[in-house]
Amino acid sequence: MYRIVRKKVLNPTVTQMEIEAPLVARKAKPGQFIILRVDEEGERIPLTVAGVNADEGTVKIIFQVVGATTELLNHKSEGECLQDFVGPLGVPTHTEGIKKVCIVGGGVGCAIAMPVAQEFHRLGASVTSIIGFRSKDLLILEDEFRECSDKLVVMTDDGSYARQGNVTIPLKEMLEAGERFDMIIAIGPLVMMKFVTLAAKPYDVPVTVSMNPIMIDGTGMCGGCRISLVRDGQRVTRFACVDGPDFNGYEIDFDEAMSRGRMYFDFERRAHEHACNLFKNA
Repeated sequence: MYRIVRKKVLNPTVTQMEIEAPLVARKAKPGQFIILRVDEEGERIPLTVAGVNADEGTVKIIFQVVGATTELLNHKSEGECLQDFVGPLGVPTHTEGIKKVCIVGGGVGCAIAMPVAQEFHRLGASVTSIIGFRSKDLLILEDEFRECSDKLVVMTDDGSYARQGNVTIPLKEMLEAGERFDMIIAIGPLVMMKFVTLAAKPYDVPVTVSMNPIMIDGTGMCGGCRISLVRDGQRVTRFACVDGPDFNGYEIDFDEAMSRGRMYFDFERRAHEHACNLFKNA
């Protein structure tokens, strides 16, 4: 069993937890993820490692309440335990040789982008971070990004905080002004990552995107997390759990990924509503 050491609400739909998992904390690196189960009857869900404290033996996770399992997880309190907490899984984010990086995070994807930005900062790279949210109420981790970024740009879709617009606006402005990066790393909604990739393409800047498809076992056996890549005109299948979650943004078939990502939207919505009603009636 894995004890919840700390719990913090970041906004109305996003929660941060620190889980006591010393073996995972000892080995986890930015870009990797874990798979957890809330209880014996629960489903397995992947969540990115949002930070570790090796001395305390804790792993930080940040999740958005979107379905039944995240609703159940969100009702857990400090001191309670999770059934399973397996990891680290996946390939860590590539950092070698990158001296100037632009981290682009969207919404709850900023929880994945933050430890990546922190790692580049720790390694001495120049870090530019662009983070975007629908509104001020959904803003998370601004202070953490400011601490590890040489330059930080905050965007909100509705203009309720900082600058209005999406994250591609300041990125395009920087590239048009002659700013060059060794790598752009985009983490967030698929449509956001697609347009970040399109914005960077005319400038021939490498783009890495973090993929979070449907996932079951986390070992590459089930095939649920398959990603279609296009390389030299040929379609290639890879699996996010063992080959990713980071991929070359120019190779991703984003339209297929978005279509597959919507497959269980209605099911998750109904399951979430059912879980909410259970807690209301408890």
